[in-house]
Amino acid sequence: MRDVGTLLEALPYIRDFHGRTVVIKYGGAAMIDDELKEEFARDVVLLKYVGMNPVVVHGGGPDITAYMERLGMKVEFVEGLRVSDAATVEVAKMVLVGKQNKDIVLLLGRHGQPAVGLCGDDGRLFTVKKQLAGERDIGFVGEIARVDVDVLNHIAADYIPVVASVGADAEGQSYNVNADAAAAAVAAALGAFKVIFLTDVEGWLADPKDPGSLIAQATAEEVKRRLPDVQGGMRPKLEACLQALAGGVRNAHIVDGRRPHSLLLELFTNKGIGTKLWP
Repeated sequence: MRDVGTLLEALPYIRDFHGRTVVIKYGGAAMIDDELKEEFARDVVLLKYVGMNPVVVHGGGPDITAYMERLGMKVEFVEGLRVSDAATVEVAKMVLVGKQNKDIVLLLGRHGQPAVGLCGDDGRLFTVKKQLAGERDIGFVGEIARVDVDVLNHIAADYIPVVASVGADAEGQSYNVNADAAAAAVAAALGAFKVIFLTDVEGWLADPKDPGSLIAQATAEEVKRRLPDVQGGMRPKLEACLQALAGGVRNAHIVDGRRPHSLLLELFTNKGIGTKLWP
């Protein structure tokens, strides 16, 4: 009866979400822990089977950092963004496009849905421009100026698109792109119903040191009002949520990717498990 109750609880959500596009930003512990990787792939495949159109946008920050440290390269962040010289961008592209992207594609395929890996360079999916951190030049860090949705729409008709967060400007210079911002730009350009950010905390916490201070729901205006006090990696996630909501996305969610099946729990249960934001 417990299982029947769970299915009945999920039914109205499955019905409402059928045919809708959901963009999932994949990162953090969910990309590192082998069991969580398998659960994530199962969740995304299930979304496709029940009639949703999932699009995965991924980062790979811990892996990039690990490879940089092995190469003796300096690792530095400003306002949650990685300072990126030409060598850093080269490592990021090798890790994100050559390793992480293909690993995700293989995982999804193994669990029953064919996927196609892309990065911002493919079909000029992302056209980017230089991004600053306040007044500081942090190198080849790009802000997405345009998303070519035709590329994604063609692929999403038959496959699950998996997008690595790198891109290039009009002159062909490669840039590292924050994966949260990339997911927001993709969601807005596609007119997605939802965008979901997987992270390594319970959601947006009023007090980052207190796991019990989860903000379960908030409006965009509330986020704007509190944003100046937010520090670290949560800030670019909240900024990405605002970007997506301003672009017409119905809801943005910040979810604990360390919990097995966190996507399904957030989407298909009444209570959810993370932070839900709306315009």
